[in-house]
Amino acid sequence: MAENHKKKSEKSVEQNIAQDYVPKEKLGNLPLAPKIGELRKQMEQIKKDAEKYKKELSKKFKYIEAVGIVPAQANKKIEEEYEIPEQDAKKGLIHIVTLIPEEKFKEIGKVRLEAITIAKEINDKFWIHVMTHVDIWNLCLDSKFEIGEAISMSFPVFDKGILGALRVSEIHKTLVLKKFEKYVTSYVIGGSMIRGTAKPTSDIDVFIVIDDTDVKRMPRLELKEKLRGIIQTYVQEAIAIAGVKNTLHVQVYLLTEFWEGVKDASPVMFTFIRDGVPLYDRSAFLPWKALLKMGKIKPSPESIDLFMRSGEKLEENVDRRLLDIVVYDLFWGINTPSQALLMLYGRPPSDVYGTVKEIRDIFVKKEKILEKKYADILEEIAIKYYKGWEHGKIKKISGTELDRLYKNSKEYMKRLQELRRQIEKRVQEKTIEQVYKDVFSMLEALLKTKGEKAVIKEFEDKLIKTGKFPHRFLKKLEFIAKVKNNIEKEEKKSKKGALSKNILDVEEARKSGAEITNALIEYTQRCDFLSMDRTRFMIRQKNKIIGEIFFLDEVFLIQGNKIKKLQNNRFIDANADEFRKQITSKDNEVKINFKAIEILKNDLGDFELVY
Repeated sequence: MAENHKKKSEKSVEQNIAQDYVPKEKLGNLPLAPKIGELRKQMEQIKKDAEKYKKELSKKFKYIEAVGIVPAQANKKIEEEYEIPEQDAKKGLIHIVTLIPEEKFKEIGKVRLEAITIAKEINDKFWIHVMTHVDIWNLCLDSKFEIGEAISMSFPVFDKGILGALRVSEIHKTLVLKKFEKYVTSYVIGGSMIRGTAKPTSDIDVFIVIDDTDVKRMPRLELKEKLRGIIQTYVQEAIAIAGVKNTLHVQVYLLTEFWEGVKDASPVMFTFIRDGVPLYDRSAFLPWKALLKMGKIKPSPESIDLFMRSGEKLEENVDRRLLDIVVYDLFWGINTPSQALLMLYGRPPSDVYGTVKEIRDIFVKKEKILEKKYADILEEIAIKYYKGWEHGKIKKISGTELDRLYKNSKEYMKRLQELRRQIEKRVQEKTIEQVYKDVFSMLEALLKTKGEKAVIKEFEDKLIKTGKFPHRFLKKLEFIAKVKNNIEKEEKKSKKGALSKNILDVEEARKSGAEITNALIEYTQRCDFLSMDRTRFMIRQKNKIIGEIFFLDEVFLIQGNKIKKLQNNRFIDANADEFRKQITSKDNEVKINFKAIEILKNDLGDFELVY
């Protein structure tokens, strides 16, 4: 026996068969029927009875694959399909689907008889349908899609995989048809589902044929991509609703391209037509399947020649793919990291020839931290093979040679990792040396003292204790000195190329050095400005500023754009360089030249000096 039903959504199944799957809080404020509690109890009892039925039947037939409760909405279709007597139908039957393997088909009568006997003892409303998965496919092949859908949407009391896989396919089909039914010609399932080998985690292969014969404005490829994009978005939604672990693989074909594939005897299309079972079809797939079975769809001589020619290109294709591994995978796999290490060293990325040359010149010859054989490996793959292929000199490579180059590439990359640590170590050393030099040289010039300890002491006495710098700057200065000394000690003890453990300290020292340097620059500029400001006075006459006078090594007078200096008891023209040189001198001692004031008074008359 088998079944059919009206097309219902998963939501309908949950509402009408498995009410306990719907949390109370999701019912919202909808008015509940007075007998909702009674209905729920009935559903619970049906489930318990079905569980008991499954348990008893499985004891006698361990190969049972699935037991499901058909949705009540499908009862009428099921009863019409299998001509259930009217007097029985009026009892409000509960249809139970029991699936067994196809190889046990000969025992179907025995299983049915035992199943009916067990069911009558448990619940007299149970109506048993025993079938194999082939029976379900035959329903679909007879265009009885509603019956197949009813079985697919059965509430699973027990399932080894086939009901779950069918359910996710049906839900996905429903979502797709709801969105754009007029474009879908066929929705076909294939793979392990059809062979009857599906497991709870088996992949589900689905093919959807899209009718593009009436497309006028949109390019066909664009139509296909847009529909495929929408169809793919429904995959995860269907899996979530179905509550299964199966992966749904969906392939979308345009009707025109599918027909071209059939004419050209595409193996994919032939297999698709031969083995596929439609869950939905608008009189397209089933006629193709019938024609193929009758031998009416045959490969053309041209397609046979095409397939034969593909075999003739076997050697050419293999040679090309072997060479592709060298010129794409191996070359880029070692060339790009090589450029990265050159950038770490401070060199900008170069072309292929430049990269090979710099790796050899810098790391092998100059720094002497890389063995020559590794530069040779890079040169062979990059120059001989990659550039040789690019210039048409290298056209094929043997498997033995490829294996050798592959081993060399792995060895090269392993050595490059070690080289990176060596370079980072050098960068650390240079960084701390530069930071130390920048900070201590500035302090030596400012404090007029030399030596690490002397500089730190003078810095504390003259700049920290006097409040010119915060106390944390002393800690930062001592930290810079400590990190430099630690790395020098580590260098003497550590193995060649070992990366310093103080990498974080070096970065912290660099930041501290930058902070101290910026503060020192600002401090010296402020001192220079104050020194300059003490030498300058404004000349005010009748409440108006008419110029400036600077008491430097010489006395300078600035009025508008003119610069003058005092010489031989009179002000004469001077140039800007003279003035700039004296005003930027750090050894200026401010002395008021009263003689200059008298001379200026004779020239200008009465005036005031304003500081």
